[in-house]
Amino acid sequence: MTLSSSSPLAMVSSSTKAPLSRYSKAIPFLKRPPNLTGTYAGDVGFDPFNFSSSSPEQLTYYREAEIKHARLAMLAAVGWPSSELFDQPITKFIDAQLSLDLSPMLNSNDRVPSLLNGGLDNISPIFWGVCLGLSAAIDLRGVQNAR
Repeated sequence: MTLSSSSPLAMVSSSTKAPLSRYSKAIPFLKRPPNLTGTYAGDVGFDPFNFSSSSPEQLTYYREAEIKHARLAMLAAVGWPSSELFDQPITKFIDAQLSLDLSPMLNSNDRVPSLLNGGLDNISPIFWGVCLGLSAAIDLRGVQNAR
């Protein structure tokens, strides 16, 4: 079966790509930054602060950082309500297994300690040091793997 150039299927299956506009597709009155060439998924030339204009390597670094931050935000969005739901059962389980005499960190309203809820002064500084050290180690490992 041959397709004529005017058939709808031939138009869909053609491999020609439209040339990029000089202007951003997202904000039509702004010029498209030179490093946003449409090679990345979702690239519509949106960069109002010109972060991408330094170099293609810097753009790749920024994209990786954005993905990392988005993943951390997703973990936080799941972690906060999960900690309120599972703090008491986990504490009781650890107490039963290890006899550590731990107390749940939830306040009287069943809320976890946070800047919004208060109670961060009840958390051990050792915990914060371990969190900071673990985060730094994971980030350094990622930097080393990138090189």
